[in-house]
Amino acid sequence: MIIRVILDNKLMRLTLERLCHQLLENYGDFANTAIIGVQPRGVYLAKRLHSRLQDLTGHKVLFGKLDPTFHRDDFRSRGKQLLAKETDIDFMVDGMKVILVDDVLYTGRTIRAALDALMAFGRPENVELLTLINRRFHRELPIQADYIGKTIDTIEDVHVQVEWADEKGEDSVILLKENT
Repeated sequence: MIIRVILDNKLMRLTLERLCHQLLENYGDFANTAIIGVQPRGVYLAKRLHSRLQDLTGHKVLFGKLDPTFHRDDFRSRGKQLLAKETDIDFMVDGMKVILVDDVLYTGRTIRAALDALMAFGRPENVELLTLINRRFHRELPIQADYIGKTIDTIEDVHVQVEWADEKGEDSVILLKENT
C-alpha cells in the first residue's frame, strides 16, 4: 500500500478549530441546535466538535449519534451481514437546526440514509452537513456538504482513512492505494 498523509495531527487540530469557528459564526450559542454524528466514523468527529463548541460557547450543545444502517438503499444486497451501531438521540428534532456530521463524504448514499433515519426523530427546521473530507469526484447523489474540512480529488481505487487518537494514538487523514 502507498500511504500519503493528507492531514497530520497539527493540520487536523487546525481544521477542527476552523470548522468550530465556522459553526459559531452561523449558530452563535447553539440555541435550538443539535450536533448529530453519523455512525460509525462521524461520531468521532462530532464528539470533538461538540466538546470544543461547548468550551467556546460556555453553553450546553445537544449531541446525538445516528445509525443509518437499515435506511441504506443497499443493506439487503451487500454480501456480508451488516452490524448496526447505536443510535442515541434523546431529544426530538422537531423545529430544530441540525448539524449532521460525518468523516468522509463520498457517494452521498450514507448521508441520504442518515437523512431518512433522522426523520424518525421529528421534522427539523434545517439540516446542514459537515464533513472532514469531501471526495469531490465520486458523488452518486446530489448531496453536498455545507462545512468542509478539506476537499480532495481522488481516483476510485484510493481509500481515504481518517484515524482518530481515540483509536490509533494520533489524529490523521491518509490515502491508501493498493500497489499494482
